[in-house]
Amino acid sequence: MKPAADPTTPAAAQAAAAPLSYDQAGVQYDLIDPLKVAAPRAAAATAGHLAAHGFGEIEASRGESAYVVDVGPFMVASIVECLGSKALVADEMHRLTGQAFYAGIAQDTIAMAVNDLITVGATPLVVQAYWAAGGSEWFADAARAQALVAGWKAACDACRVAWGGGETPALAGIVERGRIDLAAACTGLVNPKERLTLGEKLGPGDAIVLLASSGIHANGLSLARKLAERLPQGYLTEIEPGLGYGQALLAPTLLYPAVTEALWAAGVRVHYAANITGHGWRKLLRHPRTLSYRIHTVPPVPPVLRFIQQQAGQDDTEAYGTLNMGAGFALYVAAEDAERTVATARACGVPAWVAGQVEAGPKRLTIEPLGITYSGEDLQLR
Repeated sequence: MKPAADPTTPAAAQAAAAPLSYDQAGVQYDLIDPLKVAAPRAAAATAGHLAAHGFGEIEASRGESAYVVDVGPFMVASIVECLGSKALVADEMHRLTGQAFYAGIAQDTIAMAVNDLITVGATPLVVQAYWAAGGSEWFADAARAQALVAGWKAACDACRVAWGGGETPALAGIVERGRIDLAAACTGLVNPKERLTLGEKLGPGDAIVLLASSGIHANGLSLARKLAERLPQGYLTEIEPGLGYGQALLAPTLLYPAVTEALWAAGVRVHYAANITGHGWRKLLRHPRTLSYRIHTVPPVPPVLRFIQQQAGQDDTEAYGTLNMGAGFALYVAAEDAERTVATARACGVPAWVAGQVEAGPKRLTIEPLGITYSGEDLQLR
């Protein structure tokens, strides 16, 4: 039998210090994104079925974060999103600490859906739950199950949405034993119709306002979990005094609907919005128009994200192209509305910054303080 590697040897130390990319963590966007392009193209061919009901799709919503249908007096937007692998961190932290972290996990799951839905100008109305366990025994842990229920309701209350129902299958052989796969579907209204936000008014001179994140949110967890394997105490490794790595990863994703609702009530008309999730800051290039985006102010990076970047050996281009790095949501507004947008977000308890502007030019994002440039080819979602 081959002896275990000595962690004090130069070879082991070199392996621990080797850079860790998102590809190495098992997520390869160059393999995933082609399907994410092909599926919407096939889906577009089904839009004609709406005509039989007297409705029609908003074609420009295809490729955006939520799909919009015109039903006459108002529009209906819908989205389904899964949590991903953040629940695995909660499971491991439960084993290590005895605490149930599923109230926060519930908020993460709902945030993945509602934060996408509001990008098109919709008010979230109804959330449906999908909780697929690897077996019935998952639900036997009453504290964990009740934390999931309580957290789900609390997140619905925070977003002022109704929890309509859901599905709780036990999928032994599909979902791993002892695990749960969480997802949420959300339906909302664009009412009045002029609230629709698909970027028709987006153009040179617009300001880019960034809303703070609370940490990693629910994207990049494959990388974060892989990194935990390298750390001396795994998830219990301190990233700063009194704050462990696992605890920091489990900070719940911020819910942004209160901000977009308050902006509408204040008379601020958002020209475009982007939920900064997978692909990191490259999501600022999401709109299909050929425009340049220049960032002059970079929000503070949460300690857990700075720790991941440093421990994974990522340069700024890799980190900002993968993680949210402190910016969870972007709002594109007229320049004269920029400061009012920041003030409105802060009044809702969400830190915000006037971070940059939209310019005429080739499709690219320039983050001036960091010397980073991403081109349109760095984000292929359509």
